[in-house]
Amino acid sequence: MFDRKRFREWVRSTGMYAVVLTKWMFLALIVGSLCGVVGAVFHLSVHYAAQTREAYPWLLWCLPLAGLAIVGAYKLMGTEGMGTNDIIDAVHKDERLPVLLVPSIFLGTMLTHLCGGSAGREGAALQIGGTIGQRTGRLLRLDDQDLRVATLSGMSACFSALFGTPLTAVVFAVMGISIGTMYHAALLPCLMSALAAFGVSLGLGVEPTRFTVAAPEIAAGTFFQVLPLSVLFALVSILFCKFIHGTEHWLEKRIPNPWLRVVAGGFAIIALTYLVGTRNYNGAGMEVITAAIERGTAHPAAFLLKLLFTAVTLAAGFKGGEVVPSFFVGATFGCVAAPLLGLPADFGAALGLVSVFCGVTNSPVASVFLSVELFGSGGLWYFALACGISYMLSGYSGLYSSQTILYSKLKARYINVHANSRPAAPEKERETAERT
Repeated sequence: MFDRKRFREWVRSTGMYAVVLTKWMFLALIVGSLCGVVGAVFHLSVHYAAQTREAYPWLLWCLPLAGLAIVGAYKLMGTEGMGTNDIIDAVHKDERLPVLLVPSIFLGTMLTHLCGGSAGREGAALQIGGTIGQRTGRLLRLDDQDLRVATLSGMSACFSALFGTPLTAVVFAVMGISIGTMYHAALLPCLMSALAAFGVSLGLGVEPTRFTVAAPEIAAGTFFQVLPLSVLFALVSILFCKFIHGTEHWLEKRIPNPWLRVVAGGFAIIALTYLVGTRNYNGAGMEVITAAIERGTAHPAAFLLKLLFTAVTLAAGFKGGEVVPSFFVGATFGCVAAPLLGLPADFGAALGLVSVFCGVTNSPVASVFLSVELFGSGGLWYFALACGISYMLSGYSGLYSSQTILYSKLKARYINVHANSRPAAPEKERETAERT
């Protein structure tokens, strides 16, 4: 017998899902297209800046002046002190992101790369994408909960446009903001935005980042070789985070004035460049990463020197990201350490890139996806093991202090701490869990 009431409820429910799907498809198309265009322009601009710096080595001496321009631009645009942590807070707390953050980080990263600072680009990608996503959501008058999803969609889209790794971008956004949970409602919007941005960036001439590396055959002995190497990667990721944050705090305390700090940092990078006698550590260093992975060659001290250059650059106030430097550190360390354990240098570099990224971002699932998108599915079990070990042993350090870690890495218990802070004692954790 026909039940009109149940039929109306079914129509209403179906209509609700259709409306939500249409809404996110519409937003994903807008955000993905915008981030694809902006991300492609940003990628090509940074690439051109790096080529210009190589063609005109004297630009390194302009680094202090570039620093002054960056500080001035951030003050002028009202974005002083803002960074990736503010994008994460926008998801956690629905904080408003100023639209001028986009040109601020764009210009700041460009000048840093043009004049020889050591930094990446993904920090800019997350900030640009998150701001575009949130501002688009506000224009469409989305509510607070949907604005957070829009912010995540923008982050996924711009990350995907720059690196050509849409699945990694999606998983990093929906699982990397709060470790231990997943923003399921954001999965489809982030995926559609990331794929749209990836398609647009490809159309505009941005080649996705890919490497060729041969993984060893699956064998029990190889697993026992990967295991101690993964422990070392976890220690390197801890060193990376501690040194980056420690240098920032030390320099801010010693030189509180941001104008003087950025000038001092610029001259320090110039001095370091001439001291080491090579410019491999200026800019992002993708050529060194490629050499480590595809040719199995790296200087034994390359990972430490890159860490030093990056820490000074970012602590001084120059702009960019930490993820590509973490790729550099992981790849060069793995390239040198792997042969000591009987593993191929190129495969060790690939393992190091993914594992150190995992340790510094606390994102094991995203890191496994990253291994597939960068290197293919060969050796997937080895990458998964390395990421699992690096995630657990890297503790609660991380690049982004606004990132929350909801569950302990050692026991299945709720802790709800921020990265770079110590978890409470078990008794306090239980009290916190009961209150929440």
